[in-house]
Amino acid sequence: MNNSVTNTARLLGAGLRALLVLTLVTGVIYPLVVTGVAQGLFSDQATGSETEADGRVVGSSLIGQSYNLPLKGGQETPDADLKWFQGRPQNGLGANSVNTRYELILSGATNRSGDNEELVQWVTDAKAAVIEDNSVPGYTVEPSDVPADAVTSSGSGLDPHISPQYADIQVHRVAERNGLPVAEVEKLVDEHTEGRTLGFMGEPRVNVLELNIALEDLVATR
Repeated sequence: MNNSVTNTARLLGAGLRALLVLTLVTGVIYPLVVTGVAQGLFSDQATGSETEADGRVVGSSLIGQSYNLPLKGGQETPDADLKWFQGRPQNGLGANSVNTRYELILSGATNRSGDNEELVQWVTDAKAAVIEDNSVPGYTVEPSDVPADAVTSSGSGLDPHISPQYADIQVHRVAERNGLPVAEVEKLVDEHTEGRTLGFMGEPRVNVLELNIALEDLVATR
């Protein structure tokens, strides 16, 4: 009997000590080490990749946002504010999105096959809108000029980048809306075009938020 009680007490004591040690290691030491490494080596990513403008945080360089006009009476979907460069469509976010100024409540893809009638209609409508919005006097966007990222959302719906091709076909419209020379806007796009990661991964891309911040600074100097 005494041996049984002693063994039970010994096992309970060992289990308690193991619990305390594992709690300390996995609940305190490991998170602190991981946080320290992240802050030391990847400080920007670890703190949300915050992007600032005029001394305040305006978003994250890793999350896309919309540049829309305020809703008018009776509108359910806001019109794009065409003085800004526009990002990718966000159909994957659905009707529950409040994707303005990074007030995001969900992420997701369209989950539709390539031959889905609704997806085909979205792409068709998006392509027509891109052509109409970006065709200005002296510059016409041809259907063959419209890249895939201009008419399709990303898998998450939150892609912050567009292709240089999509940025290029927006240059004339942005220049006209802001009263800027086309050459200066083209230079902005070139300056904000990122190459492939490590020279071989991914595709060249343009961060829309960072490009629009630079555009706003350029307009302010006029």
